[in-house]
Amino acid sequence: MQFADWEPYYREILDYFGFDKKQDEKAAKLLSTLLNRDDLPMLTSLCNVKNITVCGNAPCLKNELKKIRGSIFAADAAAEVLLDNNVRPDVIFTDLDGATDRFIEMNQIGTIIVVHAHGDNIPLLLYWVPKFPGPIVATTQAEPLPHVYNFGGFTDGDRAVFAADELGASSITIIGFDLNDLNVEPLKRGKLFWAKKLLELIGYEC
Repeated sequence: MQFADWEPYYREILDYFGFDKKQDEKAAKLLSTLLNRDDLPMLTSLCNVKNITVCGNAPCLKNELKKIRGSIFAADAAAEVLLDNNVRPDVIFTDLDGATDRFIEMNQIGTIIVVHAHGDNIPLLLYWVPKFPGPIVATTQAEPLPHVYNFGGFTDGDRAVFAADELGASSITIIGFDLNDLNVEPLKRGKLFWAKKLLELIGYEC
């Protein structure tokens, strides 16, 4: 998705949550300075005309692992659920709020970390990004910068779907998503609302 197409939805999200666009832009610029490499070609090669399974972090994930096909994209803490079930994800999409040292261990043996910068995670960027020794790709929800990409999407899970779609996946299987969960606090409920809305925008339903 081109930024010109994404921007109207981004502005709606800013208004909906009261987020600060300038802080998003500040975080993206910071992330660009923290990285000395860009492993987008590795991510693209996983997607290009291939099957992708995107794993969300809902409790149902562990019961849906048999549906996995092709390369595995994990949304943040879903990576640990997978690892606990002897499945190492090929890619972790994360804004780092669920990051642990196990992310570093997975990254060290080849799992791509797609790090997302936004206005609320600047301290996490400073702490975690220098620790990753392996392949890494940078993303933002604001206007993209050189080597800081915007494929569309808002939460870790739907960003993973948007990236797979944008980078040419032949099919995308979505598991571990419960976008209708009402037993969550209001901010999370709002994020689920937007994830559902955005996924429907590009033709996916959960």
